[in-house]
Formats: sequence, C-alpha cells, structure tokens
Amino acid sequence: MSNLLYTVAVILVILWALGFFVYSLGNIIHILLVIAVIAILFRLIKGRSI
Repeated sequence: MSNLLYTVAVILVILWALGFFVYSLGNIIHILLVIAVIAILFRLIKGRSI
C-alpha cells in the first residue's frame, strides 16, 4: 500500500510539471502539486524510507 502511495505522488508531480510547463490548466495543476506533496510528507512522517 505504501508503494502505491509513493507511485501516486510521483505521478502527480510529473503531471504537475507537464501541465505547468506545457499547458496551463489553471488551479488544477497546483492542486495536483499540493496533493503530491502531502502524500510524500505523509510517507515521511510514517517513518519509512522513500
């Protein structure tokens, strides 16, 4: 389950970067970034290495 969380976070960061540099979708891109950062922080707080 934790691998899935990390995979989703990485995919969201990649989608954010693509959207930010290639095509602007407004605030949706920044919401994806925030969700990805929260997922990574949640994994770090749990104490497992990435």
